[in-house]
Amino acid sequence: MMRSLYIAKTGMDASQFKLDVISNNLANVNTVGFKRSVAEFEDLYYQTLRQPGAQLPNGSNTPTGLLVGTGAAAVSTSRDHTQGTLTSSTNSYSLAISGDGFFDITMPDGSTAYTRNGEFRRDNNGNMVTPQGYQLNPNINIPATATSITVSLSGVVQYYVTGSTTPQTAGQIQTSTFINPQGLQSLGENLYSQTAASGDPQTGNPGTDDRGQIKQAFLEASNVNVTQELVDMITAQRSFEMNSKAITTSDQMLQRLTQM
Repeated sequence: MMRSLYIAKTGMDASQFKLDVISNNLANVNTVGFKRSVAEFEDLYYQTLRQPGAQLPNGSNTPTGLLVGTGAAAVSTSRDHTQGTLTSSTNSYSLAISGDGFFDITMPDGSTAYTRNGEFRRDNNGNMVTPQGYQLNPNINIPATATSITVSLSGVVQYYVTGSTTPQTAGQIQTSTFINPQGLQSLGENLYSQTAASGDPQTGNPGTDDRGQIKQAFLEASNVNVTQELVDMITAQRSFEMNSKAITTSDQMLQRLTQM
């Protein structure tokens, strides 16, 4: 009887974990470039009371075994990297990737991080930076004399200065793709880092080798579907309630045994 108490407890833990993931998705429904997470589960080991195919005294073999599971547990959270909706922006420094790829970002320690958030702006030195102040890699510098900028589909950044109709080239934006983007490590601040699971970054110009193109004055919205998250929330709630009911039922049965 105690086995059922533990099994139901693991079910409640699994439901709570799923709700944690759903809550994080809903909290980031307005986060630019956010990719929803999906909780994945596995069944725990089984207690084998009789091996399937075991030989019986009469010489035959059992067609089935006698195994009892011990519950469920979260095994991973995978990122859904499907494209979010591209929404227009009045900021000419706002960029979105239409297709696969991540913007390369230089972190304060010199390492490279990756993001789908294209809310770039110009800092006091003229560098294109993220909202946290991290520079693009390679760095793009727009001088103070620039009156406007253009970013091509292939990531070429050009700017105009007063009195000239000829654009000046500031640099080339590069993006990176990964064999397994779900293996990237989430750092917060809309950033990811490379891991052994993600593989090495395939870095190059946007629009080449299956990398998406750059869309200027657009931002990629979160790919969280509120309706789907609410349905999943109800499922998690019902699962938690049923496992809680199983614990209550097991407790009542134990009480009946102690009264016999």
